[in-house]
Amino acid sequence: DEYLRLAYHGLRAKDKTFNAIFETQLDPTVGKLNIIPQEIGRVLLNLINNAFYAVSQRQKALAADENAGAGEKYVPSVWVQTRNLDKQVEIRITDNGTGIPSHLADKVFQPFFTTKPTGEGTGLGLSLSYDIVTNGHQGQLQLESKEQNGTTFIILLPKNA
Repeated sequence: DEYLRLAYHGLRAKDKTFNAIFETQLDPTVGKLNIIPQEIGRVLLNLINNAFYAVSQRQKALAADENAGAGEKYVPSVWVQTRNLDKQVEIRITDNGTGIPSHLADKVFQPFFTTKPTGEGTGLGLSLSYDIVTNGHQGQLQLESKEQNGTTFIILLPKNA
């Protein structure tokens, strides 16, 4: 919840016209995890920042598209959900933004690859996030995306009893 608010207000500080809906669905049965909070926090902040960026870009594209139609009402939205899956915890970060084209989906976790325009992304965010989750915490970082319909990043972290 804290990272969601931080990312939202960070984008609002850069673009006062930006507004979005953001919600959490946090499973109270998750319990404690054996993680490095600063590292997982960095991953969450990166993924949430990307989600807000994607919804902002979709909103701008629709506003600029004269053919978007007056009937289409787009509401930028980001959701964070946690679930207790017995031996692991699932964290889902979902947006209804621009989505990632399927031909790029396999590349997003590679170092120095970015879907953002030149100068707007380092190309290290998703690569470092992937390393922190998979190598640093023996978890998984997965991607589900549909171009122009949004993206979900799924973090699976093992529960170490």
